[in-house]
Amino acid sequence: MRQTSATRHGTSPAVQETTLDSETAGLVRRYAAPVPRYTSYPTSPHFTGEVGPAEYAAWLGDVPRGARLSLYLHIPFCEQLCWYCACSTKAVRRYGPVSDHLQDLSAEIASVSRHLGASVEVVHIHWGGGSPNILTACDIGRLADTLRSSFPVREDAEFAAEIDPRTLTVDRVMAFVQAGLTRVSIGVQDFNPTVQKAIGREQSFAATERAIARFRDAGVCSINIDLVYGLPHQTCGTLEQTIGQVLRLRPDRVAAFAYAHLPERFRHQRLIDGAALPGIVHRFAQGQTVARLLREAGYLPVGLDHFALPGDPLARGPVRRNFQGYTTDAADVLIGLGASAIGRLAQGYVQNAGAVADYARRVREQGLATGRGLVLTPEDRARAFVIERLMCDLVFSGEELSRRHGVAADASLADAQALINSDTDGLIAPTQDGFRVTERGRPFLRAIAARFDAYLGRRNATHSLGV
Repeated sequence: MRQTSATRHGTSPAVQETTLDSETAGLVRRYAAPVPRYTSYPTSPHFTGEVGPAEYAAWLGDVPRGARLSLYLHIPFCEQLCWYCACSTKAVRRYGPVSDHLQDLSAEIASVSRHLGASVEVVHIHWGGGSPNILTACDIGRLADTLRSSFPVREDAEFAAEIDPRTLTVDRVMAFVQAGLTRVSIGVQDFNPTVQKAIGREQSFAATERAIARFRDAGVCSINIDLVYGLPHQTCGTLEQTIGQVLRLRPDRVAAFAYAHLPERFRHQRLIDGAALPGIVHRFAQGQTVARLLREAGYLPVGLDHFALPGDPLARGPVRRNFQGYTTDAADVLIGLGASAIGRLAQGYVQNAGAVADYARRVREQGLATGRGLVLTPEDRARAFVIERLMCDLVFSGEELSRRHGVAADASLADAQALINSDTDGLIAPTQDGFRVTERGRPFLRAIAARFDAYLGRRNATHSLGV
């Protein structure tokens, strides 16, 4: 990869000259077609209203004794909406809507707990949003107590939360610590002031450093940092500066996501100047720059876009993939709580109503807020296994697939052979019973996984660029 930092006066940094060799640039263009991120399979655009509260209640009742649960709580509020964001959230200027939602969330928690028909144990908890630290310190404690009184939470359960350093206070830190928090995910995106202004999220390095120090001083030492490349006015040079600052913070994990610019789906993204976004080749070069710098600093790559220090559980594995990205969460059942939250049970997926008002109405009338979902077929399960193992381990094993899924694996086996036969770009390498993704192919994991997606192209789903 070749890069130059020269920029002509008056030219946006986003169009700064950054080049790849022609062969790599050709690969990027060939595999840049929009595809899902594959945090689930089938992906959420294919959920329908055929799954509702009655089905969800029955599925909860069928959860077997001894099952391990993962709880995801969605807090759909923040104090300021970042323009790049693709999360289900809304900005609020007063606390009333947050307080009201917490009452409905507590009611949903109680309802789900009642429907569970067996003795289970919670091994993982994740609070996302929005910004969970929009909650007051008192409400953080109350919500954590509600969870622990409603579900049997194992003493060694991991408890992670997404944190916005800009609004973090000392009392909130202590409330999270007293609630049992074990891991913090800090949103950074980019430290460059020009980029921050262009995406509507201005956050100083000092504020981020202070937030991390507060948690570490309180005993929460597992720290994640989230970055985004492909943003307006970003360059490989500005990203090098950001990575340098991130390395000073020495997080245990770093996630480096490619920006998904979908203004037709997310109206606030229309505030971003599309002309300042890097082109596909420049964007790819940025992702490769981030990966190179993190590897050189001792981080190990995990799947497509995560990196972890060698001693971190994510680096040691085994690794799973769900709606929060890459995780060590080995739970059998994912329970989604809060507006828009998604869960997965043995029978399929369920998703709560996305609009806060609709969610509230459903909880108050029915106890559960399920708005849509999907019943998995045997072939869905087989393809989901293939896609998750590719995204996590970069491996396709026909023998293991057949052992787990029998005849339902036949279509995926045929797809794998077709992929092996057609690959002329060196993205995969044949093995005794399948193939592995090469390092050359790692950046194109989503495109490779898409070859096993039987739903792709249906329902006019909109996806982000594949690189």
